[in-house]
Amino acid sequence: MEKIKTQLEKHNDDDRKVASAIDGLPLRFYEHFVMAGLRVDLIEPGRIVCTLKVPARLLNNNNSLHGGASASLVDCIGSAAIATMGSTTTGVSLEISLSYLDAAYLDEEIEIESKVLRMGRSIAVVNVELRRKDNGKIIVEGRHTKYLAISSKL
Repeated sequence: MEKIKTQLEKHNDDDRKVASAIDGLPLRFYEHFVMAGLRVDLIEPGRIVCTLKVPARLLNNNNSLHGGASASLVDCIGSAAIATMGSTTTGVSLEISLSYLDAAYLDEEIEIESKVLRMGRSIAVVNVELRRKDNGKIIVEGRHTKYLAISSKL
């Protein structure tokens, strides 16, 4: 138990310096960190297809695409697909689920496709697939439900 606690609470001087530097980064840095290098291949109402070459910064301890990075891609690309429907807001997440079916590795090209499944007045649902660009094999299947904040008429 103590070993796990120590791993989670890294409190040496180098970690404090890194934490201080991170706190000084611009707002929404995380989105840029995950999505830098993304190329939009197709955009149309309710659908977006992108390509990303997996960078080293998004790898986990097994040298494959980190699950958190995959979740962020589902969130960001799914939200962008909602925006293509003319919504004034991309809303706030109600639910996001991912099925991790395979792995993607350093410098592998992946394709990310987001499709709006439902676009109501207050709820939107999108499906996002991350798959290998060379053979279409699905790496991650994601579903994202968002509440679209209704603006006041006052």
